[in-house]
This record gives sequence, structure tokens and C-alpha cells, in this order.
Amino acid sequence: MTLLDYQLMNVASGKPVKMWTQGVAIEDEARRQLRNTASMPFVFRHVAVMPDAHVGKGSTIGSVIPTQGAIIPAAVGVDIGCGMMAVRTTLTAADLPDSLARVRGAIERAVPHGSSRGRRDPGAWSRPPPAVDDAWKRLAPGFQCIVDKYPSLARTNHYVHVGTLGSGNHFIEVCVDERDRVWLMLHSGSRGVGSAIGSLFIELAQADMRRHLANLPDKDLAYFKEGSRHFDDYMEAVGWAQDYARCNREVMMSAVIGAVRATIGTPFGIDAQAVNCHHNYVQKERHFGADVFVTRKGAVSARAGELGIIPGSMGAKSFIVRGLGNEESFCSCSHGAGRAMSRTEAKRRFTVEDQIRATAHVECRKDAGVVDEIPMAYKDIDAVMAAQRSLVEVLHTLRQVVCVKG
Repeated sequence: MTLLDYQLMNVASGKPVKMWTQGVAIEDEARRQLRNTASMPFVFRHVAVMPDAHVGKGSTIGSVIPTQGAIIPAAVGVDIGCGMMAVRTTLTAADLPDSLARVRGAIERAVPHGSSRGRRDPGAWSRPPPAVDDAWKRLAPGFQCIVDKYPSLARTNHYVHVGTLGSGNHFIEVCVDERDRVWLMLHSGSRGVGSAIGSLFIELAQADMRRHLANLPDKDLAYFKEGSRHFDDYMEAVGWAQDYARCNREVMMSAVIGAVRATIGTPFGIDAQAVNCHHNYVQKERHFGADVFVTRKGAVSARAGELGIIPGSMGAKSFIVRGLGNEESFCSCSHGAGRAMSRTEAKRRFTVEDQIRATAHVECRKDAGVVDEIPMAYKDIDAVMAAQRSLVEVLHTLRQVVCVKG
């Protein structure tokens, strides 16, 4: 490791910030957030910044925050366990039909997506598939333990959101790699129940610190001290939500595989290990000889040999990667391209016609509802990958041919 691999940003009254961002723009507001986070007294050694970093709530998205003796719930966020899953099939591009509209339609029917205000209500299962019941049977006991302490969570969308995609930047894609092999890939997390858990504990952290909030650089840096009233409850709840997110992706992937099988008619199998990784989560890990809580807020674990997924924007390339175990980054890499502008700015700047041109090679929605996801609203994925060449190696480069968004 040399200083050429990352940029060092010193913090006047805190730990350093190490940034793998060469060749990638980082907003001034994101830098301010990074300084605020690094100033917290329980941060361990330094904050690591991925090349897709951009402004988040309290803490910068695309940051890795190692802590000892405390956790910041808002740094984990409300999309707990959000992440990616991908499988490689035995299909090749030649096996796909000339028109991919039927494939996209079959996936949209198989996986509820959008919101109750939008396209399809995720809770509107006429009869949930058996995989939903099976997943919930595994998840229900842990959830009941949490609800016993926090009864308000019983009123959340928990069971009904298993196997559903959601909206925003969550997606399902059919992709083709450098050897024309077909991959199925999706992006989602813990849905309504994860959001409720995150919001509840962020509020509890702020309430617990009410007398101390004035001394924080940002109220969303409110934290639980290890051993405090809500610390263990939070770790239990966030761990459960992360399990929920992983199960949710597995149930959706099963439905996607079934939809593709029923549509194209060509028998196929899955010939590679499935990759299923979080990029919004916290867990205890050992780094630099110490046990620490590692919060990855828009970052992926990249231990030596560990497989991960770095998606590009809608219509851009995505990557299956293998971690290089770079300890300076706390064995992490980026979780995607990262937004270059806000959703509001993207809608102001771009039109549906721009979206149609930018996604001409992809079977996907091309309407005003997804203009904020236009590729130009994201950073250049090639620049992002170049900035983290000391963190991961690329195994496969994928290009989207079908994209389903909520």
C-alpha cells in the first residue's frame, strides 16, 4: 500500500479519512460529512471512503465507518441490508429471444415491484408463493422477539414484503457477460420492516442523546454506547433485518429464474456460485488486531477472495468482482457507481427523450417515473472501478439487456 492508492484527508479534531477517489469528483458537502463522522471519538483508526461516495443522511454514502464501543444507527440507515444478488445461467445471448419485452413482462408479473402509490402494491399478493411462507417461517421467531420489546413494529409491512422489489434504485436485470453468458441480477433490501426498524432506532438514539445533541456536528450522528439501554436491542434488530434482506433477495431470485424459464422455453441451469452481498449494514469484524464494529454505508465487503457485485447505473456496465483484502479500506469496495446529482436535479436536467436515448440498448421502462435513474445522473463507472483497483479485481463485466424498476 502506498499513498498513491488513496488520498488522505486530515481532520482537525478526529481520525484521518482515507479516500479511494482519484479521478472521481466528491462534493464539498460529502467531504464535510466525512469530517463530521471522523470527528466522533469512538471512530477506530480512520474512515475509509469508496469512489462512489456522495452525500447521505448524516454520514456519506460510500463510506466505511469502523467504531469501538458505539454504533451510529443513521450511518447504517433505514434500507438495512440493502444489497445485490447475482447468478450465472447456462444460457448464452443466442438463447434469448429477439424481443425481450416478454421476458421483462414475465419478471414484472413474478416479482411485485413499485409502491402502493405507483405501479403495483407490494402487499397485493392474491396468494403468496410457497417460497414466501417458507422464508417467513425462518424469519418469524426472530421478529417476534423484537416485537415483544417494540410492539409498534408489529404494524409494519413484514410478511407481505418478503419477495418484493420496492422502488427507487432497486432493480432486476438480465445481463450478458464478456463471453455472452446470461446472468440474472437484482438489488433490494429489507423493505418496509427494515425501514421501520431503522427509523425507530434512529429516533431512539436521538432521544437518548437529547441533552448531548447540541454537541454533535449533526443530529444524525446520534449513537448508542455499547452497554447502553438500546445498544443490544439495536444489534439484534439490525441483524434480523439483514437476514430478512438476504432472504428477500433469495425469494425474488427464485421467482426471476422461474419467470425466465417459463418465458424463453430453453431449459437452463445455474452454473456458478450465487453472489449475495449486503452494502448497507453493520457487523463486528477484526481489523488491525482489534475487534471493531464496521458500518458499511453503501460499501461491500471485499476480503481476499470474497466475491462481490458492483452495479453500474441503468444502462451502464456492472461487475462481478473478487476482493483483494486491502486492510486499509477495512477490506471494502464501492457498492456501485454512486450518484453524481440528486434525483430532483436529474429530473430538472433530463427529459424522457434523454432517457430513451441513454437506454436504447436495454428493454426497460422509458417514462418520466424513471428519469431520476438515468445513467447520466450517476458517476462514470469506469472511473469508479479505476479508483479502486487496489481493492478488487474484476472477474466478469456485465451489460444489461433487460432492466425492471419499480
